[in-house]
Amino acid sequence: MEQKGAHTYQDEKMPEPGRMKIFFGYAAGVGKTYAMLEAAHQARKSGIDVVVGYVERHTRPDTLALLEGLEVLSCKEIEHRGILLHEFDLDAALARHPQLILVDELAHSNAPGCRHTKRYQDVEELLRAGIDVYTTVNVQHLESLNDLVQSITGVTVNERIPDRVFDRAGQVELVDIEPEDLVKRLQAGKVYKKGQAQRALQNFFTAENLAALREIAMRRTADRLNRTAVQEGKCQTARAGEHILICLSSSPSNAKVIRTAARMAEAFHSGFTALFVETPDTRELSEENINRLRNNLRLAEQLGAQIATVCGTDPAVQIAEYARVSGITKIVMGRVNHRPNPWTGRKTLADRLIEFTDLDIYIIPDHQPLHVKHRNRSEFLHFTQISFSWRDCTRMLAVLAAATLVCFIFYRAGFSESNIITAYILGVLVTAVWTEGYWYGAAASLFSVAAFNFFFTVPRFTFQANDPSYPVTFFIMLMSSFLASSLAARVKAQARLASEKGYYTELLLESSQKLLKGRDEWDCLRLAAEQLNHLFGRPVLYALHSSGKDLQLRVEPPDQVQVLRDLTPQELGVAQWVRQNNKNAGATTHTLPDAKWLFMAARGTQGVMGIVGIPVAGYTVPDAFEKNLMVAILNECGLIQERIRLQKERRQDN
Repeated sequence: MEQKGAHTYQDEKMPEPGRMKIFFGYAAGVGKTYAMLEAAHQARKSGIDVVVGYVERHTRPDTLALLEGLEVLSCKEIEHRGILLHEFDLDAALARHPQLILVDELAHSNAPGCRHTKRYQDVEELLRAGIDVYTTVNVQHLESLNDLVQSITGVTVNERIPDRVFDRAGQVELVDIEPEDLVKRLQAGKVYKKGQAQRALQNFFTAENLAALREIAMRRTADRLNRTAVQEGKCQTARAGEHILICLSSSPSNAKVIRTAARMAEAFHSGFTALFVETPDTRELSEENINRLRNNLRLAEQLGAQIATVCGTDPAVQIAEYARVSGITKIVMGRVNHRPNPWTGRKTLADRLIEFTDLDIYIIPDHQPLHVKHRNRSEFLHFTQISFSWRDCTRMLAVLAAATLVCFIFYRAGFSESNIITAYILGVLVTAVWTEGYWYGAAASLFSVAAFNFFFTVPRFTFQANDPSYPVTFFIMLMSSFLASSLAARVKAQARLASEKGYYTELLLESSQKLLKGRDEWDCLRLAAEQLNHLFGRPVLYALHSSGKDLQLRVEPPDQVQVLRDLTPQELGVAQWVRQNNKNAGATTHTLPDAKWLFMAARGTQGVMGIVGIPVAGYTVPDAFEKNLMVAILNECGLIQERIRLQKERRQDN
């Protein structure tokens, strides 16, 4: 019994990960696949069990000849839009489990229906299973170099891999030939067919483009060698203590800023943080801008940035304060793509940051033309759409009536018109605070001016005004009311944001205290699920990971047991995959993205301790801050579970 407990804990450890070797080139046709197959033959002669998982044959006779003598796995056939596609069969490779497998085209996008959306994710799963991998990739497929390659070649490369995948390779072999030799190969039809080769030579494969891409590939390989030497302690970092900050936004040029900052962080061997400043206007973004913001956030995560979120009304102040307390040394930002207001003289964000900080600020140029900032049509419609509420309308009219009554009292008491105007402005402020949205305060401003004109100007009880100064009075009163209403609404929105962040912080502290009181592993996981239920307001599934046993899913709150009955075999498969691979999967991820649930692992230092799932279909998609909070809760839960398990094993050993 004693040995069984210790053995169970060891069984749950992940296998020793495999090693990856990348055959790296600057363009198609340099000989990456050929070099990979030659290396596979050498490995086979050394007694290594080698299997070809997937190779792009390109109908090249030399490549086909090298496949002879190697075991080749059959491809997985998937029909998509009436076309039969051949994809790498990941499950067959895992079942075969060779020592070394060849998987060509690392940046390839898998067809819908595959477990992962990208082939590099297939390779990562092979590595986690303890299988060594040979693969190929070109320099233009590295995410951080995408903008640089596009500026040189004018071609947008859609299939890309995160730089972390490239950097984690145990070996990178640069496959290089002279650009002139590559052009000759193209002209001879050894890379593409004749017609396709001619088009390539006129566009992507020009002599200037090839020379530039070759230089970038060599430099990236050298940077990787330097990074490896730094990690192994063979040389000192170029600038110790550097930390780069970029600001996330929905701007189309933000992706270029993120990639530039990632390259700088790589060059300086520095920290890299992506900061999102949430303002009251953030909730008014159009769906297009929200999607672009989410894509930029995912890009920053892929490039190794630490994501941080702050809230406030002035981005410059929030950025400067975060930089001060976080030890930021450099800020990278895009050029503001609109003209500053000539009437107000308001400075750009970069100018204000220069005033607030003494940090190095790098401005990334944007070739889009300068224009006056304006809302697009969808944003305008969203802004002008009034969400009518009888309750808020009644409140507005009640406040207006009360203000008018007070003004009648002032008028009878002989008070001046300035007191009456002040009473109406106070009514507008109360309306803005007491109702939802800007429009009730704006309507109250108009009605207040009209009421003042009708009841208190000569001739009374008409909308006429004999005194020629009254139009100026009406205008100043209207502008004052509008400004007061706008400021009140903005302060209320800021208070709501602060309240939400305070709630999240309180929830995290409460989670830490509750998890420490967990009696056993199941109880600890239940408490984590309970906190996530409070956070997301939806049912939460959870299951303990026990070696050799099936997942026993439970639900929080317990009265939502119908959720367990409605769970499909596909969703259960996602949970099982997370358990086996110690990776998040399901909705909003790139692994099994068609699932309706998002499953995440509660991790300890030795591997998966439990599984937690939340539904996404039919609910709002969790934002980055909520996901980070969920990860923090689950990580703490996993560590506490691991401590409980170790204590239990020690008691059994004694």
